[in-house]
Amino acid sequence: MLHKIKRLYNKYKSNPKKVRVVGDFFVVEPSVWPFLTAMGIFLLVLSTVAFFHYVTFGLFFLLSSFVILIGIASLWWKDLIAETSNPRIYTGLIQSNLKLGMILFIFSEVMFFSSFFWAFFHSSLSPSIFIGGVWPPDLFFEFGKVIDPWELPFLNTLYLLLSGVFVTWAHHSLPQDEEDAFFGLFFCLFCAVFFTGWQVYEYHFENLLLSDGIYGSCFFLLTGFHGIHVIGGTIFLTVCTIRLRYNGFSDGKFVGLDCAVWYWHFVDVVWIFLFIFVYVWGNYATPVYVLSNY
Repeated sequence: MLHKIKRLYNKYKSNPKKVRVVGDFFVVEPSVWPFLTAMGIFLLVLSTVAFFHYVTFGLFFLLSSFVILIGIASLWWKDLIAETSNPRIYTGLIQSNLKLGMILFIFSEVMFFSSFFWAFFHSSLSPSIFIGGVWPPDLFFEFGKVIDPWELPFLNTLYLLLSGVFVTWAHHSLPQDEEDAFFGLFFCLFCAVFFTGWQVYEYHFENLLLSDGIYGSCFFLLTGFHGIHVIGGTIFLTVCTIRLRYNGFSDGKFVGLDCAVWYWHFVDVVWIFLFIFVYVWGNYATPVYVLSNY
């Protein structure tokens, strides 16, 4: 079985030596990885819905589809990294276009989080009478559903800020000192793992639920999607750390690391806004009451 999988992989994997170069660009060969990745994402969404609806073995299918997706993505990334060994492919123009693509992707992520912040400010600045006309909603303090920002959230803020310092140190250490860059990335990942762990701990032990109206919905959508982006950034930086350890950047081209560092700074900035407005201002601001004629 494993032999057949390996033979199938060797058949469809990218071969950077056979790439066609046209001017300053290269023509990508047909690849099976985008199709398999799309199927993996489809299975992940399907199993997630099944898990939310308490379908039998829903958790098993969710974890299995996640492992399958990570495996497919890893094989695709392996081919992409192999392409960097061909000096004809990664010209200066290609590198600048890749960076521009990452900038546009981060901009789309900014718009993504802006929509959730819009929902949060719309609900908190003009709270509905159905939640008592006040933000946080009426009786949430009494029921212990308001999270203290100066405990775990503040600790997580310190972890993320420290990780930003370490990743900046690593970024500026290249290409002169790869050893310092490696340790900077290592300590950044250390902080990222602790941040994710404490976030899971907060979700598990706090009384706030996703079903707690607009307050719970805004909180979990913002912090949950941010947590997913933290996990994605952690995987991104982990790949860069492994490549750095095995001289994957010995050719002096750091496009992958540049994009990973930009993405991580974006994650840091989103959390700072989350901490200031959702945790601090949203929980300890002067209550906003709705004036009514009734």
